[in-house]
Amino acid sequence: MIALIDYDAGNIRSVEKALAALGEETEVTRDAERILAADRVILPGVGSFGDAMGKLHSFQLVDVIKETIRRKTPFLGICLGLQLLFERSEESPGVEGLGILKGEILHIPEKDGLKIPHIGWNSLTFPNPGRLFEGIEENPYVYFVHSYYLKAADPSIVTAETEYGTLIHASVEKDNVFACQFHPEKSSSVGLSILKNFISLT
Repeated sequence: MIALIDYDAGNIRSVEKALAALGEETEVTRDAERILAADRVILPGVGSFGDAMGKLHSFQLVDVIKETIRRKTPFLGICLGLQLLFERSEESPGVEGLGILKGEILHIPEKDGLKIPHIGWNSLTFPNPGRLFEGIEENPYVYFVHSYYLKAADPSIVTAETEYGTLIHASVEKDNVFACQFHPEKSSSVGLSILKNFISLT
């Protein structure tokens, strides 16, 4: 069973539908026992960093997420779910992220001709091998919706990058922790391949 963590932060249903299309059993839950019993766990999310961290604390999910990761359960953060795994965000000064991975979330710089938020399809390059991208050719297009981006402290965990006014760390992998700034559930066949790779992790 795949647990989708429910902390009132959007886009859960689209992830649930994509996994159902792949024949996977999912459960949308904020129950600690159900999350810890899951074979895989996904932290989706859209919205603001500070509000989301407040909800994770109010639903007592911070320690549950950390324990899930400590147990080596495959864990995937999507969009805001990626950002929350890191230490801090310019969007919410003074708010501590989960700090599971080292790095910060920065505002996409203003540049002529670039609209913020970054909404739409953009291509990926793969600076390091990533298990989520096995069997996927270089420069696939995936779907983004974001105003803030990841700058990881350790370049070796970055498995996908894209350019939008700056170099964006679009996906990371460290041990059993995976995360994507883009939305695999909205990224057509490429996104489904990424989710399949997550499902097939051993």
